[in-house]
Amino acid sequence: MTTLTLSAAEAAPEKVDKAAPAAVSTPTSVKAPPPARVRGRALPWLRALIAAVSGIGALVAVWWMVADTVDSVPGPIATWHAAVALFADPFYENGPNDMGIGWNVLYSLQRVGIGLGLAALVGIPAGFLVGRFDFMRSASEPVISLLRPVSPLAWLPIGLLVFRDANLAAIWVIFICSIWPMIINTAAGVRAVPQDYLNVARVLALSEWKIVTKILFPAVLPHVLTGVRLAVGTAWLVIVAAEMLTGGIGIGFWVWDEWNNLSVEHILVAILVIGVVGLALEYALLWLAKRFSYGGAV
Repeated sequence: MTTLTLSAAEAAPEKVDKAAPAAVSTPTSVKAPPPARVRGRALPWLRALIAAVSGIGALVAVWWMVADTVDSVPGPIATWHAAVALFADPFYENGPNDMGIGWNVLYSLQRVGIGLGLAALVGIPAGFLVGRFDFMRSASEPVISLLRPVSPLAWLPIGLLVFRDANLAAIWVIFICSIWPMIINTAAGVRAVPQDYLNVARVLALSEWKIVTKILFPAVLPHVLTGVRLAVGTAWLVIVAAEMLTGGIGIGFWVWDEWNNLSVEHILVAILVIGVVGLALEYALLWLAKRFSYGGAV
């Protein structure tokens, strides 16, 4: 019995000694690989670029198939050659009704800018009044609900009748289609201002001008810019149709004139130009809205 007990006691340290190095010898220089989710987010801009290129490639492929099926529709290559010829001299002038595509785009942008500016001068202060005072809100709601659904082009004959000028009538159409989103979004922003801010203004006995400039305007500015962005998108859609009806100089009239000349390639180029200009306006206003978005700080 004694011999067996000693041999067991001697055997136990041997097991402990052999097991100890195994427990201590864990490698410390080996790092765990990053999770797959982190690796997938390493280059988000690259994935966005690939997706955008894929979408444009799919559009061009569909266009190519339609051009192969319908003989009267020019394909991407023919349209590209027409675009190169057009943009070789986009600002030529051969008379009042024969100008380059660059001049036509600038004239359309000028009408949109004037109409939007007039709409902002009227719509933004009106939005403050509608959002600030319950009486103005109740009085304006039926008027806005009645007139806002009317197609902007329905106002074109009224503009021609009143102003007797095609250019002013087109600006009038831009004004009337742009004023509604400015009023609605500005009023919504004013109503969204916390009541605590206005209570503090009353305690401090601030004037109405101080309340508008120091409290309401910084808080409502993101809503105002949203209304302007919506108005720009609508105005750029409407100006093309208005210029088709009124004539003169502008991208809409240029498209209609090219249709009369049976130049379908130029019409497709104009469609792409209209889309690119609209996209540029949209991104410019989005950048502006982010720059002036104050969040909750007033």
